[in-house]
Formats: sequence, structure tokens, C-alpha cells
Amino acid sequence: MLVANDPTVKGGSYFPITVKKHLRAQEIAAQCKLPCIYLVDSGGAFLPKQAEVFPDKENFGRIFYNQAVMSSESIPQIALVLGSCTAGGAYIPAMADVSVMVKGNGTIFLAGPPLVKAATGEEVSAEDLGGATIHCRTSGVSDYFAHDELHALAIGRDIVKNLHMAGGPEVSGQTRADYKEPLYDVKELRTIAPTDLKQPFDVRSIIARILDGSEFDEFKKLHL
Repeated sequence: MLVANDPTVKGGSYFPITVKKHLRAQEIAAQCKLPCIYLVDSGGAFLPKQAEVFPDKENFGRIFYNQAVMSSESIPQIALVLGSCTAGGAYIPAMADVSVMVKGNGTIFLAGPPLVKAATGEEVSAEDLGGATIHCRTSGVSDYFAHDELHALAIGRDIVKNLHMAGGPEVSGQTRADYKEPLYDVKELRTIAPTDLKQPFDVRSIIARILDGSEFDEFKKLHL
């Protein structure tokens, strides 16, 4: 199930009808056990109509509740942050199981630089406040760093491609004999790990000689 914001219409903010469409999409996804992919670029609730967006059980906050419930039921919640996500728009990628952010474009924060300056007097750029680097490297809110939108979409495709391997039933026609030899010689393992247990080494060189086809998905690669 794909849910996408249109930033050309009021910054992708949520009108009452937007909330209704989003909740309907989530309802279908929950009933059909469909992974949810959110292409996020949203300013959150449309504040002039906030009285119609926030208060009731089936309003804006229900979106985040549905995300949590579906995640608990192993229905994947995947967010690709393609633009600025502010206030309620920031909760969607933050609550997703997996989040991808685009360098220079994607941001996640509850209040942007203008509000920070008004409240504290501090001047800060959107990238320093909640860009891909800060959330992939420091806060850990996002899991994958994308260099542009096409890169983010490619990462999203890889995430979806590997969903069937995440603890679900075996794919029809696939047996335990279906595997690929590592691209690197397994015999080299003896020369990679040092005998001194205190000496660091690159664990990727071990993984590359164990996994099928030496393929692996490095989760939170930049997170310190």
C-alpha cells in the first residue's frame, strides 16, 4: 500500500479529507496484510482546519495508532522521507519500522528553523536541525541515508524485496538447497580475524565470506 504526500499542495499538509484517505488506505492494508510504504513530504496538519483534523478518534492521531498496531502485527511500515516533514508529518517516518532519508531534501522535526528562532533566538539550518545526516548518524531516527530521491526509491525497493525473508513462511518453490556461494573465499576467514581479541577488525570482511552471494543489508550503517 503506497501513501504519498503532494508537497505542491499546501506543503503536503493534512486536510480533513487527506486524513480520511490516509486512514482508509491503512484500513485496507491492515485487512489485507499489505506492507505500507509512505512517501513522506508533509507539513503535518493544515492548521487553519486543525479543529477538524485533530480531536476525534478517527482523526489525524489515528494514523500513528494504526502504524503502531500494524507494526505489532508484523505488517511492515516503511517510510521514504523525500522532503520536509514537520510536526505531525514527522511522526510518520519516526514511527515507521524502517525509515530512509534523502540528503539535502529530507528533514524530520516537530518545528522548523523559523519557530526555533522565534522561541530561542537561535539560527539553525533545516539540515542541521533535522536532516538526513543528523538522523542517520546521531539520533538514529532514520535507518538509511540516500543521496537523492532515486537512490531512496532504490533502497525502498530493496527493503520490499527482502521482506519475505524476515521470519515469514518459506516462499513457494524455494528450498534450502537454493543458495549462492560467497563471492569471497571462505578459506580466507582464518587470516582475517586476529588472534589478539583486543585488536579491532572489519567484521564486514567476515560477513562477506559467510553469506549467500556475499549479499547483506547494512542497517543503520552511519549510526554512531
